[in-house]
Amino acid sequence: MYKRSYKLALDIFVLMKKIPREYQYDIGNQLRRASRAVPANIAEGCARQKSEKDTINFLRTALGSNDEVFFHLEFSRDAGLLSANEIAPLLGESEVVGKQLNALIKRVSSN
Repeated sequence: MYKRSYKLALDIFVLMKKIPREYQYDIGNQLRRASRAVPANIAEGCARQKSEKDTINFLRTALGSNDEVFFHLEFSRDAGLLSANEIAPLLGESEVVGKQLNALIKRVSSN
């Protein structure tokens, strides 16, 4: 899941170069930051292992950032900033990451 979310962040970084320049520092920046926050919070939550509660908090933050990524991708498509063909695979990956995060949160919570 970390590797998948990391690759998604890289793919988004590259794709955001295609949006019109006037949106680079608006939606482009938001999407790049949110996408990087997903693997960053997964890494931090798994590395700390101070407590289950601490780990779950980081994973939930990653899940929230992933939801933000999904929203901004849909918005970019619906606003005509990027094509549906460019966005579709990223939406699919974001959906998979979200499901994996939910499963991991449940697994850690049940320990």
